Amino acid sequence: MDRSGFGELDAARLETWGRFPTVEWADEHFLSIVGLEMVELRDGWAKMHLPFRAANTQPAGVIHGGVIATIIDSVVVPIIGSRVPAGSRWSTIELHTQFHRPLAGDATVVGWIVKQGRSIVFTRAEVFDGDDALVASGTATYSVKTPEG
Repeated sequence: MDRSGFGELDAARLETWGRFPTVEWADEHFLSIVGLEMVELRDGWAKMHLPFRAANTQPAGVIHGGVIATIIDSVVVPIIGSRVPAGSRWSTIELHTQFHRPLAGDATVVGWIVKQGRSIVFTRAEVFDGDDALVASGTATYSVKTPEG
């Protein structure tokens, strides 16, 4: 899905979430090991890049399915973070991934919010290879706990 229909974030939210997955509170974390990088963040939509890393492959030389599921789950984290009140916590309660073809190089992942309620957020993501062929798609549902309740 392209970014049309998704507006720009205000400067404060973009400053906070546009650096994801870089975090100040950890020298190293799972997404830094995987290598996911932010490309563009909008209100309700994000695009990230996964450079090829041999460490992300399985024995046949293609990117491990767990890595692909990880980037589907992760691309929407900054989108949710930019929309919920400060101090909120959210976690995946359902993740569904469909694999369409093997991935043996760099990937681009695009994610967006399908529907957002007060305590549940439904998302969708698509992963593309360097030729813009669809590699995988998925949905993820998140539970959100705000500071107020």
